[in-house]
Amino acid sequence: MTARSIYFPKARWVFPGLLLLVLRSGCAAGDDGRWAESIKAGTIYHEEGKYAEAEKLYLIAMKEAEHFPNEDPRLSQTLNHLGLLYYNQGRYREAEPLYLRALELRERFLGAEHCEVAFSLNNLAELYRAHAEYAKAEPLYARSLAILEKIYGPAHPEVAKVLNNFGALRYEQAKYDEAERLLQRALSIREKLHEQGAPDLGRGVNNLAALYRTQGRYPEAEQLYRQALSILEKTLGPDHADTATAYVNLAGLQVDQGRYKEGELLYRRALAIYEKAVGMEHPMVATSLNNLAALYYKQRHYSEARPLYERALAIREKVLGAEHPDVASSLNNLATVYRQQRRYTEAEALYRRALAIWDKALGSEHREVASGLNNLAECCYRQGRYQEAESLLGRSVAIKQKVLGADHPSVADSLKGYAQLLRKMKRKAEAITLETRAREILTRYAADRQNRHTVDVRALSSAGK
Repeated sequence: MTARSIYFPKARWVFPGLLLLVLRSGCAAGDDGRWAESIKAGTIYHEEGKYAEAEKLYLIAMKEAEHFPNEDPRLSQTLNHLGLLYYNQGRYREAEPLYLRALELRERFLGAEHCEVAFSLNNLAELYRAHAEYAKAEPLYARSLAILEKIYGPAHPEVAKVLNNFGALRYEQAKYDEAERLLQRALSIREKLHEQGAPDLGRGVNNLAALYRTQGRYPEAEQLYRQALSILEKTLGPDHADTATAYVNLAGLQVDQGRYKEGELLYRRALAIYEKAVGMEHPMVATSLNNLAALYYKQRHYSEARPLYERALAIREKVLGAEHPDVASSLNNLATVYRQQRRYTEAEALYRRALAIWDKALGSEHREVASGLNNLAECCYRQGRYQEAESLLGRSVAIKQKVLGADHPSVADSLKGYAQLLRKMKRKAEAITLETRAREILTRYAADRQNRHTVDVRALSSAGK
């Protein structure tokens, strides 16, 4: 349940050139000044996590942009802004047509190999990655990367951004060797451009550390996390939100190694920075509360974890809306506390609500839905409702196999839980078959990684899960 906050850029903001666009002679019926003011103010609200206010302004800008000619770049820029806002709110079905339309306009008027086309391809790929539509995301990343390499060469910061995001996709697919290659290449580019973009260098170091942490390569991960923290403190300052994120990641690594006191101090320091930097009711604060609560949960300090999870849930419901996937994650976390306290009726109600949100927002075959089914099955199992638990686990395994592949380590984790249930139901032979298959999967991933371990992969995003 602990979130790993990392830095995978979702979109490219479009302020460069904005002034020139605004001052152009009026050949369109749209109001140039009203459009520019709405975009600028909307972006400020967006970055502050005030999504309702941002949406109102972006829609005003959209209304003006629709009066501009289709070839006017402000139309595709506005589509991109609004699409990103919906993406950050988990409104993926609303974001997709906006991104697709922006891409179509750019391809039609700028040409198939223009840099703006590459940026749109990356944004759309990020959307599909968040929605676990990996087969759709992969060719978009590849095409975006090819365009940018052709335009800028293989060692440009924009190339590094796409390499970074492509690495995130491979991470989620548990293709760790390829993820490492992509992340290291992105980091190499940023190291060469150290003086031009040191914060990005810190973020790149952090991302590679996150991969090593997942693989159980703790000494390497800690060295990189501390390096990232040092870079961000020097370039952004000790009270910047990105610096706080570096503290969060280092804290998580300490917790992984059982260093709970060190982890708690780092989590609390990060929370204080977030509250000061972005305000008390920002989604990043909710993520930080979630991480601290997860630490207490891991130590079985449920009475301390519960109010933190509740506060995180309240922030997310207020800022993101009741149907956001991150709200479902908070409901799931709070339900797990109730389950450990044997408050099964309350836990089950929250699990079912979380599952309904994920199903509606992400689709019935998303990996979060699979996780929700698994958790609900555990709740049913503890209440002795084995047949219902089996049905839920069967659905969970089927989704994971379809989305992640039959040999993904997360599938192995589910198979082990399924086998435990079958043993309880006196179906020993079936349980042994599943246990054997789970071992084979995990052994395959453990090969040539003697000092590593495999965990259930989560998306590399700043949103807490």
